Amino acid sequence: MLNIVLCDDNLSFLNGLEDMLYKLFVKLNLEANISFKTDCTSKLLEHIENNPVDALFLDITLKTKNDGLSIAEEIRKINKSLHLIFTTGHFEFVMEAYKFNTFDYLVKPISQDKLGETLLRLIDYLDNSNNRFIKINGTTFINQDDIHYIKKNGMKLVFHTKDNEYETYSSFSKIKNILPHDFVRCHKSFIANVANISHIEANTNTIFFNNSSKCYIGPRYKNDFMEVINVGNISNNLDSINYT
Repeated sequence: MLNIVLCDDNLSFLNGLEDMLYKLFVKLNLEANISFKTDCTSKLLEHIENNPVDALFLDITLKTKNDGLSIAEEIRKINKSLHLIFTTGHFEFVMEAYKFNTFDYLVKPISQDKLGETLLRLIDYLDNSNNRFIKINGTTFINQDDIHYIKKNGMKLVFHTKDNEYETYSSFSKIKNILPHDFVRCHKSFIANVANISHIEANTNTIFFNNSSKCYIGPRYKNDFMEVINVGNISNNLDSINYT
């Protein structure tokens, strides 16, 4: 799921951009959500600091104390990887905007066709670059940081995230080469993202995640899995391991 954020001091434009994006999500069959929209730059920075954000549509010429370029500089101190897309009615800022590792620059008024082109380029980039997104199928991408565990269910894999589940016809052998090192096989039917583990009940072989969801450790995989947890750097991410 792509988490997209919008910031513009023109509420009419902000609402119109939101409407166009949701129509394009449907048209392009894109798993995406506008997780936050605001005309307040302080609220924007607070949201980015405390929530996952994959793409940001940001107005350059904000009628606030700090313009969009100044805000972009602050954003890059917080999040260096989000895809920054500037929107403005002033083309003269384009060269200055790109120094913030800008993904795109859209000049107002923005047409749905032009916005669609930007989304398609973003999808293509996510599909072909070395980034933190995993392609599930078609135009469905999941930020690997959002995944808690992957379950094998017959000929399907089910990706369990904090808020959703995503199914695809695949197997562990097909996806093992695209998974980062945080994903560790813990059971014949489960792969766990150890970065999102809250705690482990070793006596019941149960792994709990940050949203109270859970998967299990199989006897065949227990020794290797617990060695990763106890010896590897990943152990620093755990709140506790309960051996009682």
